[in-house]
Amino acid sequence: MNAGNSVGSELALLSGQAIEGVDLEAVLPPGRLIKADEGEGEVSLWLSSTAPAAELWTALYRLRGRTGLWPLLLAPLARGNEFRPWASGELFPEQFTSPEDHDPNDVLEAWWQAYAETDQDDEELPGGERGAVTAPYGRRWPGLAPNTTSQGEPGSFAIKYAQQLTGRLSSLRLGLAAARRGSDALVSVGWSGPLNHTNDTAEIASVVRGWEDRFGARVVGAGFADLYLSVSAPPSTHQEALRIAAEHFAFCPDNIQQNNSPATLASYAERLIGLNAWHFWWD
Repeated sequence: MNAGNSVGSELALLSGQAIEGVDLEAVLPPGRLIKADEGEGEVSLWLSSTAPAAELWTALYRLRGRTGLWPLLLAPLARGNEFRPWASGELFPEQFTSPEDHDPNDVLEAWWQAYAETDQDDEELPGGERGAVTAPYGRRWPGLAPNTTSQGEPGSFAIKYAQQLTGRLSSLRLGLAAARRGSDALVSVGWSGPLNHTNDTAEIASVVRGWEDRFGARVVGAGFADLYLSVSAPPSTHQEALRIAAEHFAFCPDNIQQNNSPATLASYAERLIGLNAWHFWWD
């Protein structure tokens, strides 16, 4: 479906470059540029007006090197006319630092120290025992997990996850961000989903950058406070999974404390073995 005569110039404005040799007008559904409400009203992303097919995300993912645009499957806070935060412009691209300003190990270690507390009132630990959620590490940050073995080309797993998400979430729309990698797209669109965890999404992006390199992670989509990553090199053993679970806990404590029962690293790690899709949610 033709997206309108101005789509080429709009996307050139978004990407900061002329897009040559790609007929996006013949590919994209109707949509518009979204400006952030805050600051100088910087253009944050291009947003479709309708739900995309998985094939469209796939086509744009494959064209990302030529367009300078990273495709995102975007979910709203709730069904409704505003499609928050994307269509409503609740985006903050001017307030974040750069992912390059942060070391992922330092970022995760600081978060670990802040959240790795012993919960003396936890009644849901195995056998009714009370103890640290972060056992066997306690308050000691174990460091970054080592690389794991890839099961294949990262893009193929991203495409599969896009197919799953579009089949499961009918409220999705397509977003295009000016970024060469998915981690950077989170910053360029001004996404503030983890606001209750950090007010600088560049810290989140720096960690995701590391996962892109070590685990073949790819950013497939985001919601109001959700993040959807595909993974081509998931852990294959409990020990590998436990180290990665520690990173997940520092990155998004709510994944373990609110979305896992019992709320321990050990039980969460079991779910990560062989898992090719990581979903994070911040309360």
